[in-house]
Amino acid sequence: MTDTTDPTTAVSDPLSLRASEIADAEMATLLANTTQSEKWYERALRSMPMGVPSSFQAADPYPIYLERGEGVTVTDVDGNDYTDFHGGFGVGLCGHAHPKIVEAIDRAARSGTHFAAPTTVTVQLAEELCSRFDLDQIRFANSGTEATMDAVRGCTRGHGRDLVVKIEGSYHGHHDTVMFSVLPNSDAVGGREMPSSTPMSLGIPADVATHTAVIPFNDAAAFQRLVDERGDEIACLILEPVMMNVGIIEPDPGYLQSLRDICDANGSVLIFDEVKAGATVHRGGARGRYGVKPHLSCYAKALFGGTPGRRSVGEAAVMDIINNGAAQMGTFNGNPLVAAAGLACLTEVLTADAYDELAALGARLAAGCQEAIDATGIPAHTVDLGAKGCVSFRKERSRNYRDFLETKPQLFGAAFPWALNRGLFMTPGDEEQWTLSVQHTEADIDRYVEMFTGFCHALAQS
Repeated sequence: MTDTTDPTTAVSDPLSLRASEIADAEMATLLANTTQSEKWYERALRSMPMGVPSSFQAADPYPIYLERGEGVTVTDVDGNDYTDFHGGFGVGLCGHAHPKIVEAIDRAARSGTHFAAPTTVTVQLAEELCSRFDLDQIRFANSGTEATMDAVRGCTRGHGRDLVVKIEGSYHGHHDTVMFSVLPNSDAVGGREMPSSTPMSLGIPADVATHTAVIPFNDAAAFQRLVDERGDEIACLILEPVMMNVGIIEPDPGYLQSLRDICDANGSVLIFDEVKAGATVHRGGARGRYGVKPHLSCYAKALFGGTPGRRSVGEAAVMDIINNGAAQMGTFNGNPLVAAAGLACLTEVLTADAYDELAALGARLAAGCQEAIDATGIPAHTVDLGAKGCVSFRKERSRNYRDFLETKPQLFGAAFPWALNRGLFMTPGDEEQWTLSVQHTEADIDRYVEMFTGFCHALAQS
């Protein structure tokens, strides 16, 4: 929530003031309904920093602690049920406890959960991924951070160049090279509009900044200028083909192909970070939706049925660096339990028909939210990418991080507790989105639209 008495965050426009009023009232109700979460938070503080397993899960004054999930419903430790549109930050494309995933995990658990040796199911999953996403080769990992770290390491070591180029305001995991000019957690280092040379975290050596360059999204000319100046230093450009930590920002027509052409001409590697976009925006990922094939891709989240699998994949000529000295290791890489869940997810759940249904549900949700926005005049817009979508509180669609900075965080601050108090579980930040699953129905979508419509009308009373 925004403190309107603090001169560094004070707002005076009627809409933001109204949003702060709503946030205060809704948070009071939410805290009254989640007293057991508060108790678990106090207990967790004794054994975990910030009381959470990951800093992204922290919340003020405390997070909601969940107990179980089934279908599209999650239940917290106070017994409150929510329809889940959070989706585990984009993981939950199959929903919770999908029978096909449960069956695959149960079968794998009964035949061995870990060997640290190759298994046939890992080979089958690799073949399925290569076929589905038009890939040559694949290496497994255990987190999105590992996938992007391996991809960047392979490029810098394989090409004898040390400069990594990333997009302003984007997040690619928490390895040192890419932890510059990042939106999430930026308040800890001076605010959302922090300089690109400021690392996201403590503990990053000062000279790492000399190996990272930052350019804006949707500006191929800016990348070309950097190549003209420092092309012989540039190992790779890593970007989300769809920016998904600033709401959702799509690439302009022709932008991604221009980046591929520039990289090809310069001998640099184009890396798509599809940790979030991956399976959510299209059955074939970003390359299936936008028709552009990078040299390397990093996938995670939705493709493993809710289990912690990730992978770096790409063209054989680039992946060959692993055969020639680029370290890529991990005791749990290709874990058979995770691989079994991933294979079931891809072959039995995320079918072509499932994507048709997700597209229809996503269009229904975005259209319903946009209708509420238009009816009330709230400065906002919707983005629909099938299973992924969002409302961003800026009237015009954003093209880059600087556009996103014009959104009103006070409106997000009010929308989050409003949704929770009406039984919808959402991501907490102004940079996040909804994730639909194959278990959502039209009734679930209509419930969301009803919630959001009520919020817009309450906000418009300013």
